[in-house]
Amino acid sequence: MSGGAGLVIAVDCSTTAAKAVVHDEAGHVVAQAARPLRTLQPRPAWHEQDAEQWWVATHGAIAEAVAALGDPGRVRALCITHQRESFVCLDGSGRPLRPAILWLDGRAHEEIAELGSTRVHELSGKPPDTTPAIYKLAWLARHEPAVLRDAVHVGDVQAYLAWRLTGRWATSHGSADTLGLFDLQRMEWSAELLELAGIRGDQLPDLVPAGDELGTVPGEVARSLGLPGPVPLVSGIGDGQAAGLGLGATVPGVAYLNLGTSMVLGVQSREYLWDPAFRTLAGLRSETYTLETVLNSAAYVATWCREQFGERGAEGIAGSELEAAAAQLPIGAEGLLTLPYWNAAQTPHWDALARGAVVGWHGRHTRAHLYRSILEGVGFELRLHLERLEEVTGQRIESIRAVGGGARSPLWIQIVTDITQRPARVCADREISAAGAAALARGFLDRARHASTDVAPPAQPDGRDVSPDPSTASGYDALFAVHRRMYPSLRGLFPDLAAAAGVIPLG
Repeated sequence: MSGGAGLVIAVDCSTTAAKAVVHDEAGHVVAQAARPLRTLQPRPAWHEQDAEQWWVATHGAIAEAVAALGDPGRVRALCITHQRESFVCLDGSGRPLRPAILWLDGRAHEEIAELGSTRVHELSGKPPDTTPAIYKLAWLARHEPAVLRDAVHVGDVQAYLAWRLTGRWATSHGSADTLGLFDLQRMEWSAELLELAGIRGDQLPDLVPAGDELGTVPGEVARSLGLPGPVPLVSGIGDGQAAGLGLGATVPGVAYLNLGTSMVLGVQSREYLWDPAFRTLAGLRSETYTLETVLNSAAYVATWCREQFGERGAEGIAGSELEAAAAQLPIGAEGLLTLPYWNAAQTPHWDALARGAVVGWHGRHTRAHLYRSILEGVGFELRLHLERLEEVTGQRIESIRAVGGGARSPLWIQIVTDITQRPARVCADREISAAGAAALARGFLDRARHASTDVAPPAQPDGRDVSPDPSTASGYDALFAVHRRMYPSLRGLFPDLAAAAGVIPLG
């Protein structure tokens, strides 16, 4: 490896796009590019992507970012972060046997009901839910058995991209763990969970600790990306943990919040804990864990509302007027409350059949009231997550570091801070998961030069601070007391509604 000031390429293959972000040694972005990804919904609650497009989009984004560099030879390493829980099944030639099934896919409700158990939760750290791949793999075993029978490789997004980049079928513990097939305390594949899912151990990727070298991008592939020669691929982690690293949310009392398509709140733990209050994941470093709460429909619901009920502005963007109108409304949207379970309920209920509900309609309500009630509904869910997480861990969360499209909305982030009464710092870097991946790559290079053993992210990332408005506290306290009773009051209706609608068999 040559010396001198080097660059690293962080690839973030998310649900919506593959992004390549080039960082210098100080962590500054010097080039970036992105390619969109399309999600398919062939049936209600199904969410799929063409895994080949993960590679096409990643390759295109890297090549464009590299082309913007004055000296591509300065690139010293690549590192991948990615959408978690999504998986692909490949044949012997590396071709997908079917579309990849995504993290928010909700087809496996029967498998969750049948196979989800306290034992599975204890082993994997994952409450029975739509998100972990284990239940969707079990669905494949039941409904498309030839796919799992014929699959030579089954793995996560990083495993697929690493195979295309290096020819090695491998991933990190932190990426593999999110499939829900891990004995998390032992940090290895669980034979018990593999049998439950209908998966063979030989189909799964090799495991490489995050931050270590996963493989080498050979000359031919490197040149197709615009790089002059081979470069190491550093083992990355999922986008949630990478965001926590990039935000510096690695100390007690500080949580990271990704207010994106889904809402994810995370803290670090040195102790293995498992509880319905959160899902437990492999941590940023060995012998550590990440505790996360999750709602699979945050900006997803807000976007749905804008697209369905908003007007298209001059630039073709739907619903921009709803934001301004909602900001003029009083807290509580004049008595309208939304349960934002468009993609089932996760923390702390873990109910695959739960669906969204809006309560309190009257004649004064408008589209703007609905929009504000959705933003507040997500905020109430975050408060529920925070309070349950603190109750189990005994650790108060003093501050939040926020990223994601929702956090860039001044109205929404103020609503969130007011409902939770916690200060938040909205990170200025929109590609914070990539920043975490870049930190792993720089740490690898530093260790290779014997300069240090780790790379510490900035203790306080650039951004703006948002403080809660104390005048809203009592009003939001009263509304939260009603909101938290909505799901328990409606819980018994959801299975009957699903059966009546033909989502699950009657009887």
